[in-house]
Amino acid sequence: MSGPERITLAMTGASGAQYGLRLLDCLVQEDREVHFLISKAAQLVMATETDVTLPAKPQAMQAFLSEYTGAAAGQIRVFAKEDWMAPPASGSGAPTAMVVVPCSTGTLSAIATGACNNLIERASDVALKERRQLILVPREAPYSSIHLENMLKLSNLGAVILPASPGFYHQPQTLDDLIDFVVARILNLLNIPQDMLPRWGEHHLVSDE
Repeated sequence: MSGPERITLAMTGASGAQYGLRLLDCLVQEDREVHFLISKAAQLVMATETDVTLPAKPQAMQAFLSEYTGAAAGQIRVFAKEDWMAPPASGSGAPTAMVVVPCSTGTLSAIATGACNNLIERASDVALKERRQLILVPREAPYSSIHLENMLKLSNLGAVILPASPGFYHQPQTLDDLIDFVVARILNLLNIPQDMLPRWGEHHLVSDE
């Protein structure tokens, strides 16, 4: 199996809930264990942007997401925002990779300053201090100088900043194609197989001229 076997997936209150849900589905289909974290703002955004309304309690949310994605028992583990005993809160228990998608600029700022006011921020801090993979997917426009300075600081600390900016060279036909573009880029960074988007040059036809 290529890529990490366990991934922390966090969703925060920026637009783009579809990206997080699609990534969760892909990780489940690739037999990865997912530690799932979500903010209250992200739950509100999800209910606004999609037809998915998550239960409030972690145990009920875990059961819902497992059924929604077809996950095996225990494959998705949902943790509350102040569950400081959860594996992502400690360097000795956290998965080796974490993705925050979508990543609000408020969460971006909190991670950049080491705030650790909730489990999402603490798990991100753990990823940075342990030199583990941390992928942040902001979706904002335009970016202020504060946002850009926070991104630069986090990039210098080892995080990968992957804005939710889908490309068009694959000639997308549907909204799902645009969502899959961003999710495929995340999976590529995690070194997890995906067939949603060919890598650049894979289908390039060489001319005889």
